[in-house]
Amino acid sequence: MTEKTILRALAGETLPVPPIWMMRQAGRYLPEYKATRAQAGDFLSLCYNPELAAEVTLQPIRRYGFDAAILFADILLLPQALGADLWFVTGEGPRLSTVTDAAGVAGLKPASDVHEVLSPIYETLKILKRELPQETTLIGFAGAPWTVATYMVAGRGTPDQAPAHKLKDEDPVAFGKLIDLLTEGTIEYLSAQVKAGAEVVKLFDSWAGSLKGADFDRYSLEPLKRITTELKARHPGLPVILFPREAGDRYVGFAKATGADCVALDNSVDADWAAANVQVDGCVQGNLAPGHMVTGGEALVAETKRIVKAFSGGPHIFNLGHGITPDADPENVLRMIEAVRGGA
Repeated sequence: MTEKTILRALAGETLPVPPIWMMRQAGRYLPEYKATRAQAGDFLSLCYNPELAAEVTLQPIRRYGFDAAILFADILLLPQALGADLWFVTGEGPRLSTVTDAAGVAGLKPASDVHEVLSPIYETLKILKRELPQETTLIGFAGAPWTVATYMVAGRGTPDQAPAHKLKDEDPVAFGKLIDLLTEGTIEYLSAQVKAGAEVVKLFDSWAGSLKGADFDRYSLEPLKRITTELKARHPGLPVILFPREAGDRYVGFAKATGADCVALDNSVDADWAAANVQVDGCVQGNLAPGHMVTGGEALVAETKRIVKAFSGGPHIFNLGHGITPDADPENVLRMIEAVRGGA
């Protein structure tokens, strides 16, 4: 039996103290991250510099002793590897060249061609495999096809993913081909991450909640099932975490339907409800509201302990319900960890 607590929870073990890591744990709330990013010059240069990307991945492990490190990268590196132009606007976020029709999809590279652009990411993982403490699990990740597609169609993040919804409704054939290409590319990308040292992979479907009914099945659940199935065929025993954010009632049965070892929960669902309806199928991850990392205080401690108690009857990885925000107080992270581990 592995001594890595994350892997034990993912294997279905109920632990007396849940393992803990945090989405976006390497990020702008940490002064050491800001210093390294300044050294890199810009965000994409940081992602593609293996030594510096490994450094920022290691920073929260050194500071907090999390049970897992997640690769520092970005979900939009895959569309860049498929041929999309990608750049970041300071203070506004990512921008991409748009894919809005069948010709745009046809102009992208095949899934098998992504590795040349993404090879620095694999080097980052190899460094982390050497440098991480022996007890720390290394997590690789990618964006889910639907979420990545929403950025590719709109050329940027949008509040309601309307451009992607419009394309899927007006030209389902072209949109389906884009989803299929992203599914195949994600399999290639994550498989290479595993070969480079990732012990677990996580898929972020950050905009799954905007899909309803049959669209949720077609564009979120089915691609994630296909990716999970293929990765497990290539890498037997590989644990997979899926995060269909804001799926609501569709969290129920999601692990069984996709083959996931763990379902990550956002903070819009109640922990007691999720324990009764989602955790019955296996490991869950989550789901403290990230705002507590800003406000802190007794409410942070109380809510952390409430979530730990709610999920104490089954396998659980403690995490936030979404990524930590840049305005978070690093001291609140420490207080959260102490509350999970019994020190507060």
